[in-house]
Order: sequence, then C-alpha cells, then structure tokens
Amino acid sequence: MADFSQISYEVADRIATITLSRPEKLNAFTGTMLEEMLAAFDLTDADDDVRAVIVTGAGRAFCAGADLSSGGDTFAKGGSDVQTEAGVPRDGGGMLTLRIFESKKPVIGAINGAAVGVGVTMTLPMDIRIASTAARFGFVFARRGIVPEAASSWFLPRVVGISQALEWSFSGRVFDVNEAHTGGLVRSVHQPDRLLAVAREIATDIADHTAAVSVALTRQMMWRMLGADHPMKAHRADSRAILDRGRSADTREGVTSFLEKRAAVYNDRVSDSFPDVFPDWDDPQFA
Repeated sequence: MADFSQISYEVADRIATITLSRPEKLNAFTGTMLEEMLAAFDLTDADDDVRAVIVTGAGRAFCAGADLSSGGDTFAKGGSDVQTEAGVPRDGGGMLTLRIFESKKPVIGAINGAAVGVGVTMTLPMDIRIASTAARFGFVFARRGIVPEAASSWFLPRVVGISQALEWSFSGRVFDVNEAHTGGLVRSVHQPDRLLAVAREIATDIADHTAAVSVALTRQMMWRMLGADHPMKAHRADSRAILDRGRSADTREGVTSFLEKRAAVYNDRVSDSFPDVFPDWDDPQFA
C-alpha cells in the first residue's frame, strides 16, 4: 500500500478508494495533497487489478477548498511550483483535473460533505458523482476575488450547461445537495451511511460485467469528443476502436459468452492492450 500523509489509498475487490484525509482541516487542499492525488491516479492507471476508482473525504467534509492558512497571500504565487514555458505558475487544481481527465479507469466521486472551491471543481472530470444528504457545494471564487480554476471553465458548462454554470459561478454562493441534484451536478443523493456502499455498487457493476479495455476506451472517447468540432472526429476514433477491439480476445469472449448464456471472462489488460485510436488528437501543451 502506498505511503501517503494527506490521502489514504486502498484497493479491495478491484476498486481503488482514494480518501482525502485531513479531517481536522475539512480536507482543505494543499500542495502535498495535489502531489499525492497525482501519484494515486498513476497507481490506479498502472494496476490492471483496479477496475474503478472512488474518491471521497474523511470526516464531515469532502474538501472545503484551498487551505487558506497563508491568509491574503494564499493565491499570490499561483497554484503550484510547476511553471509554464512562459514562467507562469500552473494552477494546481487544473493539474489534478487534467490528470483525472486522462484516467484510464472510471472515476466515481462520493461527495460526503462540503465540496467548495477546488473541492467541487476537482470532481468535475469524475465520471459519476453521487452525494450525501450532508453535502454542500460552492463555486465561491468570485467571493474570494479570484476566478474559477481547475479547468472548470471547460468542465462545468459541459456537465451542467452554460446558464447553470454561470449562475453558480457569478453568485459564488454555497448551495445544498438538492439544488446540486436538480442542476445536474450529482447523479443521486443518499443517506451518509449509504454513500460509499452505493459508490461501491456502481463500481462493482463495472468491474464484474465489462471488459477493462472497452471501458477505458469508452471513457476517453466520450470525454475527448466533448471538445471535438465535428462528429467526423468521433467517427474516426470509433472506427479505429471497433477494428482493434473487434479483433481482440475480449470481443470473441464477449460474443461467445453471450451465445453460450454464461458470464464472460475478459483477460485483455489496459496496460498492454490500449490502442491509440486518437492519432489525430492534438495533445495540448501548456505553453
């Protein structure tokens, strides 16, 4: 098991659980937490036994936002020590959301409590978000004199629509879980003692019934095509993926098991069977 100080990382039953773990600080986001979360997602991608990832928080909060212990200078140096080619510090929240965007495993956010600032924007590239009745949300940046970060100006309108994204960002107010559900930010709302169980049920359904490479490809195809300027890009990627998978042992097993009316056993691994179906994808470079 990896040795982390501000998150915990566990793998059981083919599900990795990443828990933000500064409960005494409401899991406020720090540079150390950023580094550890980036490392954790590297672990989930590299481990073929991991079929899905759950992200949650310890204690009564999910993540109360950036650690403000530096006072008024908290944001004066930018978001991280990593700089662009132009010498501008990169936003740490954006480094995390871009890493989650690249994940080869589906990511489920189990939002157990307050998710404010980076605490909510970090969830936007997660594929499925469920929330506890105790959860609260806030895109509070305008109330702190800054702007939405973590690439949320790209993610949030795609998740909830432009008007809802702007209303929440303009006001900066904290809102309850029912409004988050109505606005499309979360899939479903659950009692606190049921939240992780529901997240595991979703993850287990994926792990038990699907082919890992198919899920990894589907995740990347869906997310990347949100920014495509023409459906032909999707058609090209689909065609390459269907050809590659159609020749695979997994597809033969999927079809044969269906015809034989038995459970499929998929053996292809993401680590060595992940095709490049995006050769014309321009990998964005942070200039």
